[in-house]
Amino acid sequence: MNKKNIGSSFDSWLREEGIYEETTSSAIKRVLARQVEATMKAQNVSKAEMARRMHTSRSALDRLLDPNNDAVTLSTLQKAAEAVGRELRLELV
Repeated sequence: MNKKNIGSSFDSWLREEGIYEETTSSAIKRVLARQVEATMKAQNVSKAEMARRMHTSRSALDRLLDPNNDAVTLSTLQKAAEAVGRELRLELV
């Protein structure tokens, strides 16, 4: 039995609702926060040490790691990546 997709894609639905950009940016932020936190754990880096490496405060790091806080700059993400020996790559497609 061949089943074809009925209706639109989830992305299309988000666009129709006018929430595609907001939803996408929030999802990207959550993924990045989880990746930073996982890398910190893998490298056994404490929050205090991570904040020191980033030349920032512990509260700023907590905001970065908070998946519900979307107000994080690219500069902060770059600092976090460098602090754990990673590279931040952004791509427009």
